[in-house]
Amino acid sequence: MQNFSSVRRAALLLSCCIGAVSSHAWAQEPDTEDAGTITVTGRRISQSAEAIGEDKVSNVVAITREALLSAPSGISGLKMLEQLPGFNVQTDGALGLYEFGNSVQTRAFNLDQIGFVVDGIPTGRSDAFGGSPVFRYVDNENLGVVEAAVGAGDVGLPSYSTLGPVVQYNSIAPQDEMGLFVSQSFGDFGMKRTFIRASTGRVGPFKAYVSRTKLNSDLWRGPGSVDREHWEGQIHADLGGDSWARFKFVSNDFFDYDSPTISRAQYNCTVKSVVGACGRDFAYIENVPNTTPGFAPTTAGVYYSNANYAQVYNLAINVRKDKLYGATFHAGIADGVWAESTLYWEDKGGYGVSPDTYSNSLTRYNAEVAVGLPVTRPKGIEFGRSGVGGDRYGITTKLHWEMGANTVEAGVWAEVDKYHRTQARYNTVDGAPDSAPNLNELVYLRRDYRSKRDTMQIFLKDTLKLADERLVLDFGFKGLMLDYRYNGYRDFDDYYRMVGGVARPGYGQSINTAHYKDMFLPMAGLLYKIDERTQVFASYAENMALPKGMDDIYSVIRPGGLRVPQPDAERSQNMEIGIRTNQGQLYASLAGFYTKFKNRIQSITTILPGSGGAATETFYQNVGRVRSYGAEFSGTYKPSFLNGLAYGNLNVTYNNAKFQDDIPAATPILIADKYIPDSAKWIVSGGVTIEPASWLVANISGKYTGKRWSTFTNQAGSSVPGFTVFNAYVDIGDGWSFGPVKSVKARFNIDNLFDKDRLSYISSSVTGDGFFRPLSPRTFQFTISGEI
Repeated sequence: MQNFSSVRRAALLLSCCIGAVSSHAWAQEPDTEDAGTITVTGRRISQSAEAIGEDKVSNVVAITREALLSAPSGISGLKMLEQLPGFNVQTDGALGLYEFGNSVQTRAFNLDQIGFVVDGIPTGRSDAFGGSPVFRYVDNENLGVVEAAVGAGDVGLPSYSTLGPVVQYNSIAPQDEMGLFVSQSFGDFGMKRTFIRASTGRVGPFKAYVSRTKLNSDLWRGPGSVDREHWEGQIHADLGGDSWARFKFVSNDFFDYDSPTISRAQYNCTVKSVVGACGRDFAYIENVPNTTPGFAPTTAGVYYSNANYAQVYNLAINVRKDKLYGATFHAGIADGVWAESTLYWEDKGGYGVSPDTYSNSLTRYNAEVAVGLPVTRPKGIEFGRSGVGGDRYGITTKLHWEMGANTVEAGVWAEVDKYHRTQARYNTVDGAPDSAPNLNELVYLRRDYRSKRDTMQIFLKDTLKLADERLVLDFGFKGLMLDYRYNGYRDFDDYYRMVGGVARPGYGQSINTAHYKDMFLPMAGLLYKIDERTQVFASYAENMALPKGMDDIYSVIRPGGLRVPQPDAERSQNMEIGIRTNQGQLYASLAGFYTKFKNRIQSITTILPGSGGAATETFYQNVGRVRSYGAEFSGTYKPSFLNGLAYGNLNVTYNNAKFQDDIPAATPILIADKYIPDSAKWIVSGGVTIEPASWLVANISGKYTGKRWSTFTNQAGSSVPGFTVFNAYVDIGDGWSFGPVKSVKARFNIDNLFDKDRLSYISSSVTGDGFFRPLSPRTFQFTISGEI
């Protein structure tokens, strides 16, 4: 399906509900004694109490179920966060499904320094290779609420990645009535998505559901497709009194083709691809015969020896098969006393493929065959396979005890995470890029290692309520113990070494370990209720995290084959103070924050040699201290003089995040007092909704992302200008029924309404310039849903 590129077409769609604008719809309760009371049931913005984190001692924001269901069908778990204050989210495509095209910044932190929890289960690392990105384990139709602590998550939340921010995804409970919910979506680029959820209703003490999602779409940029099959199941059992049990299962089978990050020159069309593409259309290419100019053989007798074949799309793919099992037991022990435990197991598997040129493969092959490795001469373009696998299992336990004015919570989390990574190159059957891989013909080896993370976290927290519960004090701490082990072949030098131009046997397998321990990471918070509607809050928290990218850090081989020394743990201090109010026509929250952390590990991405620019590799380096300060505002206004016809919301984030130290080197790299890359100083989002009839809600929302840098050094020419993107949706239907089908609704979503063409995602570099992903063009989606 072609992209809806006509503004006229978009305008025609919106004209049927002109004025329809915002981030969510509302419903007002019938008149009560308190005429100022409002209940938000809207779309894209949350219920008032949850939206502003009412009764929380830190800045907490949330997205409710109604908001999730108004977003484009199939939106990823990360892209859901883009309308929340404090979050700078950049994704590839309208749904954000491309795992290597997601970036999230909040205050001084990026995606790898945020903790994610699904139904009490920590998701571990967020990196796409060995980690467990949260979007593999959620579907927005099955979520009840997404709650984000922007800077200081509760000490009881399990995560060894977070330096403060924690995002919790909580699923809906199975419904009491038997039923079937079906949603069907169609969109640009051949997008088709079917969601089905079957509910058993209550059967004795049990109720359950199982859902299946099937999504297929073409890439918006270049050839290739996205295919996702996602299953979720949940069983809830009442065990009597306040006790219950929950069992959940998630399976995610994902296949997609890569699209390349591009240079600024390629985006500006001063450099074009071998087939003449540039700008936001720069992409990998279809298979072409080598009679096409630019693809003639460069080595006699080797038909596919031209390096341009590394630009073909079908040797750039990702395959992931992941499963997550969880069981939660909640025991009501006495009035105000309960205990809860969650056991979980995750099974991870898959691989990624990138091409390798004939000349690079031949060089590696010659060296490895010379030292006796069982390799085969390359035939042409190579099938580069990077295997990922392993499993992760753990348990969380919490005891909650209310004792008069005190509420005490204590708990333990323990986890084992095992990971296996391989990296090698193989021939295709005849050396052609579109031929099947021949995994019996190994051309060269690069990596084969296993890593293991053992984690234990304990916490203790006391919540004290004073002055008729108007004053709330939180005091607590957590202790974190981390053990890491790496064993295997780190890189080429472990297989072979070049000495005086002659290949010699490599260093062989290596073992490296790291140990981190801090048993007192304090957290303190204060909440004071000025009246029933307005609260002030303040919090302080310290965190320690396992250095991100440990596998990549320990895959580096130092001169002489020496191992990399243990990097320091990343450590942070988060302070915030704020006020929130929930009035009759307005609810809002304003928080000021100051964050600093040290031992920052920064990912640095470069083009992978031999890939012809088709693949990148990432390594990590310590870049010292970072500090960030700013403010976050979130507000929603429901003017009474409009009688419920229109509503508006506004989120504003100011974030000043800078490096504090230079990078040590023979010639130090001067980054002190420079802005951290990909961090926008200003982010402003907001919108308007109208509800002209009970069966019609329409919304338009916009988001401005300020200027960002692509380099650590903030040098001239490395900035990305600010830009604004508008989105819109129309919901039609409110409880419509047709025979046995009820609650029929239709929804139209438009992403990038005015078809802005900008650079959005940044893959940063230390100096020079970074690499980028352009904003996807205007994308249209239609969804119809109903229940039986």
